[in-house]
Amino acid sequence: MPALLSFDQSPPLAASLRFFLTAPLFAILAGILLLWSGPDSLASRWTPAVLALTHLIAAGFMLQVMLGAMLQILPVVAGANMARPLRVATLVHGAITFGVLFLGAAFLTFSPALFKLAAILLGAGISIFVASAASALYGIASPSPTIQGLKHALAGLTVTVGLGVAMSVSLGWSLDSPLLQLADIHLGWGFVAWGAVLLAAVAYVVVPMFQITPAYPDWFERSFSLSALAAVALWTIAEWLQLDIAMALLGTVVVALAVLFAIVTLDIQRRSKRARFDASQHCWRVAMLSASAAGALWLAASTLTAVGEWPAWPLLCGVLALCGGFMSVIIGMLYKIVPFLIWLHLQNQGQQGRVPAPNMKKIIATRDMDRQMLAHFAACALLLLAVCWPVAFVYPAGIALIVANGWLLLNLMSALAVHRAHLKKIKQVVGAP
Repeated sequence: MPALLSFDQSPPLAASLRFFLTAPLFAILAGILLLWSGPDSLASRWTPAVLALTHLIAAGFMLQVMLGAMLQILPVVAGANMARPLRVATLVHGAITFGVLFLGAAFLTFSPALFKLAAILLGAGISIFVASAASALYGIASPSPTIQGLKHALAGLTVTVGLGVAMSVSLGWSLDSPLLQLADIHLGWGFVAWGAVLLAAVAYVVVPMFQITPAYPDWFERSFSLSALAAVALWTIAEWLQLDIAMALLGTVVVALAVLFAIVTLDIQRRSKRARFDASQHCWRVAMLSASAAGALWLAASTLTAVGEWPAWPLLCGVLALCGGFMSVIIGMLYKIVPFLIWLHLQNQGQQGRVPAPNMKKIIATRDMDRQMLAHFAACALLLLAVCWPVAFVYPAGIALIVANGWLLLNLMSALAVHRAHLKKIKQVVGAP
């Protein structure tokens, strides 16, 4: 963990907050789509509705928050200051938001025009972000595992989106491409080389700082991100060349590395000095347990014929990884990052008039976080049941997803309301217009 965090280099609050506030809207849209598409949509991972749902969560929810978090983390942790961060955030946010909307619509209609628009917007948005982040990181030494992890995650993001854009281009321009093969490779890069590597890099800082735990083991911090990136790259080569034995072995290594991160995180959480877990810690714990369960299910499907032939296992694995894993941990991080950023901004703004910032616990009420967390966990459980028994549970799952993420949006908006009210108080004290 870095010895010093440069909070004075934090970019404008609006740069990240727009990403954080947009993310729940995409999860709400996913819930609406689930209600509209009904039980038949869960027949396979390849149905139009499932493809749209997956990308609404992965690119609409997960990618939005992760990019917003990186805008803050790069300057604060790595000292990598993006040029004109607010302009970058505006351009990237707009391109990503409309790109995901077009992509979701494209999967539902298989319209070539929509795939073209999605490819252009998502490719442009991520290109701007990667170029800005890479320029900020250029020349900065990598003395800490977090900085190394951020650089490796940026490479993982580039390949993940590059593969996604390539598939959208193929569908938009009717090119002859091995789409099923590319989809599996895209999934591996997105979940592990981008998602897990970035999450680990951030966890090295935020888990000990916010959850009062020991630091991650040195051996893990030094080796995880590069090992994950190398394993996914080698597995990609084996997958592309159809080397069956190498594919199986390297695929197992990739999944095992993701599970290892979950197990190590659970272990240091167990040694937290907090007397009682808060919503953020519970979200992290459920996320790591879900990731472990997803990894165990993948390994079982790879080795046991009965599991591998079960049609529902890929969807079950996806719900565990995306909703139980990434969504849970992202919600847990939002409940720490958003109050802290608002507190920090108000503390800096109030220095002139000696107006102290409100306590972080008052920015989002603990009771509201706890209740929303339980609503999210209920949505995850209902989604898992919907995969197994679609007719009985798909509609309750859709409603639960809407409620949980609507509640998340309300909690984030309440934090923004506190920010605005306190800024007004500061202006009154210092006599600003």
